[in-house]
Amino acid sequence: MADRQSSQKVRLSIVPNTPAGATPQAVAPQAGKAFSQQLRAYKAWRDGLSDAIRSYQTWIESQGYTDGIEDLRTYELIEEIQSDKLTVALAGEFSRGKTELLNAIFFADFKQRLLSSGAGRTTMCPTELRYDEKEEASIRLLPIETRKTSLSIAEYKRTPIHWTTLHILKPDSAEEVRAAFLETTRTKQVHIREAQELGLYDPETSRRQGETVPADGIVEIPVWRHATINYPHPLLKQGLVILDTPGLNAIGTEPELTLSMLPSAQIVLFVLGADTGVTKSDYDTWTQHVRKTRRGGVLVALNKIDVMWDELQSETTVAENIARQTESVAQTLQIDQKWVLPVSAQKGLVGRIQSDAALLKRSGLLMLEERLAQDLIPSRHTLIRDRVVQEMSARVENSHNLIKSKLTANQGQLNQLKQLGNKNLDAIQKLVSHVREEKKKYDKELEGFQVTRAALTQQAGTLLGYMSMKSIDALIQAARNDMQDSWTTHGLQAGMTTFFRGAANQMQQVNRCADDIRKAVEHIYERLHTEYGMNVIKPPALSLIASHIEFKRLEEKAELFRNSPATLMTEQSFVIKKFFITLASQARQTFHECNESAKNWFKVAVTPVFAQIQQHRAAIEHKLGILMKIQQDMDSLNEHIATLDRERRDLEAQLRTAQQLLERIQQPFH
Repeated sequence: MADRQSSQKVRLSIVPNTPAGATPQAVAPQAGKAFSQQLRAYKAWRDGLSDAIRSYQTWIESQGYTDGIEDLRTYELIEEIQSDKLTVALAGEFSRGKTELLNAIFFADFKQRLLSSGAGRTTMCPTELRYDEKEEASIRLLPIETRKTSLSIAEYKRTPIHWTTLHILKPDSAEEVRAAFLETTRTKQVHIREAQELGLYDPETSRRQGETVPADGIVEIPVWRHATINYPHPLLKQGLVILDTPGLNAIGTEPELTLSMLPSAQIVLFVLGADTGVTKSDYDTWTQHVRKTRRGGVLVALNKIDVMWDELQSETTVAENIARQTESVAQTLQIDQKWVLPVSAQKGLVGRIQSDAALLKRSGLLMLEERLAQDLIPSRHTLIRDRVVQEMSARVENSHNLIKSKLTANQGQLNQLKQLGNKNLDAIQKLVSHVREEKKKYDKELEGFQVTRAALTQQAGTLLGYMSMKSIDALIQAARNDMQDSWTTHGLQAGMTTFFRGAANQMQQVNRCADDIRKAVEHIYERLHTEYGMNVIKPPALSLIASHIEFKRLEEKAELFRNSPATLMTEQSFVIKKFFITLASQARQTFHECNESAKNWFKVAVTPVFAQIQQHRAAIEHKLGILMKIQQDMDSLNEHIATLDRERRDLEAQLRTAQQLLERIQQPFH
């Protein structure tokens, strides 16, 4: 089964052997209350934001303010919110207890250890635990043979035909769930040549580490490259995703871990063992693959503190020893001690299984879960607020300004009609002629505005061209050419220099182009305000700070990889090529996000001004039509005044609705 790359779907039919009453719904306690409560609160905020955006869309449709492209974007944002996930990644060397932490946090309700967490290597491939209600409970596995291709894991996720799927028919059956999860630990025997083709064996590295080449040339490798487990756990249902990683000392094995997966997690939980302290391998993993790839969102779990529990010592002495160990770890890793949390995953699991509250508390598991809740959710909330809330707030404010312009025009027209009561037909005729001239003049203005709009659209095309997939692919190809088929650290340096200089130059071009567009729109607003009294709206600036940071992170990671002892000593063309392919894939995704951000920014910056221009023209035509009707029938004056008064009240109500929707969208998370 493991050697096939075509899509496979296997039904597990193991006889359940779960202890009576030991279903996930029946056994308490589950994960810490602070963690689950915070997740529920965040989900409630997210659902409220989604409902507010949906209400806004329904409202603008009812008022006739819809725009096809903007409507599509609104539904995209709603989908983005509803599919939002909070990711915690577990990282660290082998045998530090990452899998046991998962047992303690998620699966203690089964009254037994569900995930294999014995001595040595357990998780053999990166494994994601998540839940999608659209899919059945299952585990999807990507064969290790896919490493021979140039596709990344992210790209394979979009091509499910290559995955093997095991369906979990009874999610409350411990035996069936365990059987599925055991797939992540499977290995197989292959010849050294096969392992080398997959980039999983390097003779030089093995020699330096004192390993002897097997006489028969057979070595052990993982069966799977990546696993995704869809499981209906309460926390996963609320949007939590857990990424469990194998030991990261061999970064060349799967560069995507540190280039993409770990940096995209909201929190990385770095797991150490109290029995080993910070070993050289731990420290290398920390400095090269965790700390250097992140600007924040890292917690350190000092696991296995139960080895320090000594019945011959007082609890005070034991606590002091653990505190000293925690302080030592913090000093070695050069972080504040508050980020290091002592924990015993094994004792926490036992405490939950045996409903031993004292043991559970002493294990430190509850404190770890509380800190995860405190640090995980605010970081994700900030991201959603900066992206979705900011964009939708601008949309609602634009609607508010458009209604306000309508109301201003309405009140001016209403005052004008009220003043007509004491005027004769000649005065009305003069007023009609004046409005006609006003319309004629404005129609000429519109011709100029259309030319300006065409110029802005052309500038937008230039701007988006710098961030297009075609442009990034050209950069990647140029970098490949500079490497001159020499997949060495020297070739990598040449390619990276070409690539990152090109990316930086294109982003500078984007910023200059966006600034020119913003200034042009500001000039239009000022002119409309000066000549026609329209509201002045300050268009937002295009911010690509997040993308700049992402490219800087990729560049730093490339430099770290190039200068790492392992790379310098092995010169493995497979490893370097794999790293470059992964980096290129990540860069393409960043360029795509830049392109989408630029498109959305252009709409937010430019659409409102031309909406106001068209609105002003419609107001002139409306005023002219009413005056011509009054000219024909003076008795209809009061009727038109009454109609305008009703329109005024309706516009005032619309303003209140827009304000209420804005407040709902900007509702803070508590």
